[in-house]
Amino acid sequence: MSTNRFGVRALAVLGVAGLAVLGTPTIASAHVSAQPSEFTQGGRATFAFRVPNERDNAGTTKVEVTLPQDTPLTSVRTKPLAGWKSEVVKGKLDKPVTVGGKEITEAYKTITWTAEPGTKIGTTEYQEFFVSLGTLPEKDTLLLPAKQTYENGEVVDWSQAPGADGKEPEHPAPALKLAPKKAGEDGHGGHGTTPAANSTDTHQASAGSDQTARYLGGAGLAVGALGLGFGVGAILRSRRKA
Repeated sequence: MSTNRFGVRALAVLGVAGLAVLGTPTIASAHVSAQPSEFTQGGRATFAFRVPNERDNAGTTKVEVTLPQDTPLTSVRTKPLAGWKSEVVKGKLDKPVTVGGKEITEAYKTITWTAEPGTKIGTTEYQEFFVSLGTLPEKDTLLLPAKQTYENGEVVDWSQAPGADGKEPEHPAPALKLAPKKAGEDGHGGHGTTPAANSTDTHQASAGSDQTARYLGGAGLAVGALGLGFGVGAILRSRRKA
């Protein structure tokens, strides 16, 4: 009788563990983020704004990113995306800023992607909007606040900076982590700072994430099957003893 109970308990514990593994989400974050997010100060960054849809009753039809004005970017490029229209707005700065020894009076202010009729990020989907930005400032973190607009008119503002305690806020802004330039680097290599390298890195990261999810799913099934085998074996042994 005790062996029977042990087998049932083992089956239950291992089954729950398997479900927990299978239930692991494939998208690491449920908010607008930069993928990849690590680059070199003074260089360029080519990456994607990853935008998951978080509403069950509405799709995403617009994404607007605000670019820094205190450390303005001298170059902004967007990659064409079928079904979406991109617009980069440039304007005068309130005060001139010196970047790389040059005085900058105008800078890029916003990037906006708007869905064309019949296009949206569905309720169970996410989309990636690729950009190339430069020259990156000499600071540890570059925040890139974003607004996500749903087809029902709701707007979610992803603009909060991390707290002093390092905890992630409720609506964190997409951010790039910038590492100091190493001796001998010109800012145009490493960390995927070229468009081709970054595009490949991002797709590889996405593929790696999907592959990891498959591995985790397979591991969950294996654990569940192992637990089932242990449980059935224990029950059969207890019956034979009885």
